[in-house]
Amino acid sequence: MNVKPDFSKGHSHAETSPAYLSVWNMESYYGESYIVQNISFNVHEGEILALLGRNGAGKTSTLRSIARMDSPQVTHGEIWLDHKPLHTMKSHEASAEGIGLVPEDRCIIPGLTVEENLQLAQIAPPIGWSLQRLYELFPRLGERRKQEGVTLSGGEQQMLAIARALARDIKVLLLDEPYEGLAPVIVDEIEKTLRIIKEQGITTIIVEQNAVRALELADRAVILDTGGIVFDGSASEVLANEELRSEYLAI
Repeated sequence: MNVKPDFSKGHSHAETSPAYLSVWNMESYYGESYIVQNISFNVHEGEILALLGRNGAGKTSTLRSIARMDSPQVTHGEIWLDHKPLHTMKSHEASAEGIGLVPEDRCIIPGLTVEENLQLAQIAPPIGWSLQRLYELFPRLGERRKQEGVTLSGGEQQMLAIARALARDIKVLLLDEPYEGLAPVIVDEIEKTLRIIKEQGITTIIVEQNAVRALELADRAVILDTGGIVFDGSASEVLANEELRSEYLAI
């Protein structure tokens, strides 16, 4: 009799070390569709977590639930950020507490220049991320500051979307498919930037179909399958485990 291996024994909700962001027994629905099923995991301050799984596993729904978007609807469980209950907040309140979501479609505002997109998001006065500092982090955006944001290349739009999130002086960066449609050289540039952001103490959760690239960047990985967690552990462990990668990531 073949016994399916259990890769979930390392679930971080069993850890005793304090977490910066905690998701506890969360369940999310789209209408009557059960999307995320009783998941729990921790993310530590300054950590990069790769949230992985096949299409439809619940990755984007998890990000949107943490950001307190209207859909999916969280019907059970708790989400805590630095001892504050995100699960009681609306999306604008979670944003004010330091949650920054960069959605897959980037949502660059038409009719506004690069600089206007950033100014619209920026808190006043900026505490950590002035326009000058953002342009130092993303020199291409500085060169194109007067160009309409939606006319940028795909890679430049992704940089603008990340910079716009940082402009709010966020604590947690949620990235949904940041590498999609981008050339490898642009992905390299974005990863270099994400490592710099990590050095600033910002916590990052990245959802990405290019699992190998995400795992090479991340400290830890959580793998979802049909709305539940099947693995929670180090990113290096996933890279080294061919059976795990084949079973849940098809790589």
